[in-house]
Amino acid sequence: MLNEHAKLMKVFSSSGEITGRKKLQKMIYIAKKINLPFYEKYDFHFYGPYSEELTLRIEELCNLGFLNEMHEKKGGYFQYRYSLTETGEEFLTHYDLEMPPLKECMEDLNSQSARFLELVSTVLFFDTLEKEEVMEKVFTLKSKQKYTEEEIEQAYAYIESIRTKVVQ
Repeated sequence: MLNEHAKLMKVFSSSGEITGRKKLQKMIYIAKKINLPFYEKYDFHFYGPYSEELTLRIEELCNLGFLNEMHEKKGGYFQYRYSLTETGEEFLTHYDLEMPPLKECMEDLNSQSARFLELVSTVLFFDTLEKEEVMEKVFTLKSKQKYTEEEIEQAYAYIESIRTKVVQ
């Protein structure tokens, strides 16, 4: 019943606290694109790939008391911090979940900036296109972010490095 919810809880037990809704969205999308078993539907949105399903699941986990959501005012916006609660940890000990090892991958994703993960997830969203076309999409759709060619190259290299963490 809560299989997809439990997978998300496993992400938090692997990575610890995740700061930012955008970062969380991108971490799960990237994990999905490198063949980890996440099935949330994503559409391209203002900040790159976005899943309404993921937003609803996170809200449900908070309402169930499995996830802690803290928000703090940062300048003109709110920053959200998510972490697994003791109740969530307890639930996971009783839930038999077949998942590939997540810890190293999720820790690595969580250590990246939201801005970089936005770029990586955008590159992955257009992964059926040639590299030059992807660069053009990034420069057009993400013009306000002012990504450079070097950053896009770093995103491609990062995708390869994170894939090797999953294959191990």
